[in-house]
Amino acid sequence: MSVARAFVRILPALLIAAGAVYDYCTPSDFTAAPFFTAAPLVAAPLYSRRGTALTGLAAVAVVLGLHLTIGIVWHTDAVTELVTVATVAVLAVLINALARRSSEQLASAREVAEAAQRAVLPEPAERIGGFQIAACYEAARADAFIGGDLYAVQDSPFGVRLIVGDVRGKGMGAVAAVAVVIGAFREAAEQEATLEAVAQRLEQALAREGARRDGLDAFEGFTTAVLAELPHGDWVVRVLNRGHPPPVLLYADGPLRTLLPAEPALPLGMGELGPWPDRTELAALPGGATLLLYTDGLSESRDRHGRFYDVEARLTGRVVTEPGALLAAVAKDVRRHSGGGMADDMALLAVRRP
Repeated sequence: MSVARAFVRILPALLIAAGAVYDYCTPSDFTAAPFFTAAPLVAAPLYSRRGTALTGLAAVAVVLGLHLTIGIVWHTDAVTELVTVATVAVLAVLINALARRSSEQLASAREVAEAAQRAVLPEPAERIGGFQIAACYEAARADAFIGGDLYAVQDSPFGVRLIVGDVRGKGMGAVAAVAVVIGAFREAAEQEATLEAVAQRLEQALAREGARRDGLDAFEGFTTAVLAELPHGDWVVRVLNRGHPPPVLLYADGPLRTLLPAEPALPLGMGELGPWPDRTELAALPGGATLLLYTDGLSESRDRHGRFYDVEARLTGRVVTEPGALLAAVAKDVRRHSGGGMADDMALLAVRRP
């Protein structure tokens, strides 16, 4: 427990003690009521109901004891002070009850949000199709569990297929879009022979959902995404980028390669702007190499000087033996870079060929 937290915990007792000293050492015209009333009010959000009640009783008892000692029990000001402290003590117990109820409701809401995240974004298995897999979701807000970032891994007859994406917007609309994209991806990954066909299925799914919900005002309309495919038996990775930060390859001995698309492409869900031919890029994936896909919560994280997190500079030379350890190190590094105040959610997905 930190010194500050320990001090706050004993603050009600210190206030009562300070009030007692003040009341005893000053003329009867002076009152220490602010000290005695503050003690149970400070205790209300910190202590249990019993602790708050005991603090209030202690304040009342000390006030009454002082009045008896000084001999002013029945003075008008003394009676007013005692009644005031007793009233505030009762109010503090009520405040404590309301605070505890609010805390319980908040805890319940967090449990529901966490369950929703696990349902929409389940953790992938540690090994899929012979590859080591790890995923990480870091919410920008400590009290939030889910947003518009997404990831999924699907083993298929055509290889292990991956998606990392970022839905436009926040809130429940973004969560609904995440569910649509992941559901469509899992189905298309099993059925379509190419990544281009998978991307078109996702495009159609977003278009259908947007039309069903009466357009972009009611539904988050587009999603930046990277699709990747690791064919069984081939030492390559195929990547299709739809307006998303490019993934990186970390080779076993430390070098890094950014898988930039040959041409920029529109995000998924913007097909109404015109036809856009999808193009898959091919790269070698030797043994010990790790493919890292991420959302812009990583690359657009800023430090206190406004500098972006440089993915290439930060990760070049890093030797990866476990994808989970890599993601933990990256998450820690970006929190340190941003001073613990990330501006956007961040999803990370790492796949390593043993």
